[in-house]
Amino acid sequence: MTKTVTLPSKNHYEILDGLRGVAAIVVVCFHVFEAYANDNRFKQILNHGYLAVDFFFLLSGFVVAYAYDDRWGKMTQWDFYKRRLIRLQPMVIMGSIIGAALFYFQGGAMFPLISATPVWKMLLVMVVGFTLIPLPISMDIRGWQEMHPLNGPAWSLFFEYIANILYALFIRRFSNTMLAIFVFLSACLLIHYTVWGPQGDVIGGWSIDKTQLNIGFTRLLYPFFAGVLLCRLGKLINVKRAFGVCSLLLVIILCLPRFGGESYLWMNGLYESISIIILFPLIVAIGAGSSLKNKSAIKLCKFMGDISYPIYITHYPLIYWYTAWVVDDKIPMAKGMLVGLGLLITAISIAYACLKLYDEPVRNWLQRRFMRKQA
Repeated sequence: MTKTVTLPSKNHYEILDGLRGVAAIVVVCFHVFEAYANDNRFKQILNHGYLAVDFFFLLSGFVVAYAYDDRWGKMTQWDFYKRRLIRLQPMVIMGSIIGAALFYFQGGAMFPLISATPVWKMLLVMVVGFTLIPLPISMDIRGWQEMHPLNGPAWSLFFEYIANILYALFIRRFSNTMLAIFVFLSACLLIHYTVWGPQGDVIGGWSIDKTQLNIGFTRLLYPFFAGVLLCRLGKLINVKRAFGVCSLLLVIILCLPRFGGESYLWMNGLYESISIIILFPLIVAIGAGSSLKNKSAIKLCKFMGDISYPIYITHYPLIYWYTAWVVDDKIPMAKGMLVGLGLLITAISIAYACLKLYDEPVRNWLQRRFMRKQA
C-alpha cells in the first residue's frame, strides 16, 4: 500500500511573491536596455538590474528555510531534493527548449558562431541544458562563453541548486550562531570582491572558469544563507502599504545609475554591498512581516509571483534575438523601444502560457508520481 507524502501547508507570503514578479520584470527591462550599452557596464541604462539575481537568492533562502527548516523530522534529504527538482526543473527544461527553437533566428555579426553550429551540436547543448550540467567554454555555440549558451540565465539556477544542496547537507544543522558567523564571513567575501575587486560590481557568474565561478559563489553565499538566517530569526517588520513601498524601493535600487564611474570602482562596489547586505534583507523583512487585505492586491501579487520564475527562465532567448537585431542593424533606442515593449509583453505571455499549459500540470503529475512512499 502506498500513500502520498504530504506536509502541512503554511501561510503564504503574498507580498514576497509580488516582489519576485516586480524583480523579474525589471530583469527583462534591464536586458532590453542592455542592448544599447555597447557591452559597456558603465553605460547601462537600468544599471543595477542585474542585482535582481542577488535579490532572488535572498528570497530563495528565506522561502526554503520557511518551508523546510522545521520539517526535517518528517522528510528525508532525498524528499527535499525531489521537491526542489519538481518545483524548478520543468521550467529549466522549457527554457532550454525555447532557446533551441529560437537559436538560428539569432545569428548574425553579433553571434557569428551560430551559423557555424550544426544542428546536432545545438541539440546536444539543449539536452545538456535540461540537466543544468554546466558546459565548458570549449562547447560554446554563441560566443559569450556561457555555461548554458541556449539560455544564459540558467547559470543562476545552477548556483541555486548548489545552495539547496549545501543547505540540505550542512547549513540546516547549523545553530543560529554558527549560521550568523557563516553569513558574516560571506558578507565579508562579498564586500572584499565588490569594493576592492577588479570590477566594482557583482556582474558575472555564468561561465565555467576560475574568475566567473568565484563571482558566482560570491553572489550566492551571502544572500541565500542570509535569507535562511532572516527567516530563522523572525525579525520581520510590519508597515502600511508594504507592497507599494517595497516595490518602489526595489525598483529604485535596481535602476539607479552606476556610482563612481571608471575612476572610483569602489563606490559602486560599496553601493552594491549595501544593497545586497542591508537593503534587500530589509525589503524581505517588510514584505514577510506585512499583509495584504485588498483582494485586488492579493490577486496581483499572486499573478506576479506565479509568472516570475517562468519569465526569468524563458525570456532570454528573446533577448538574444533582440540584442543581435539592435547591434547588427544599429537600431536607435527611439526605434527599438517599441519592439522592446513588445518583447516584454511577449515574454509575459510566454511565461503565463508555459505556467498554465506546461509547468503546473507537469509539477502536479510529478508530485503524484514521485512524492509517494510505502505506508
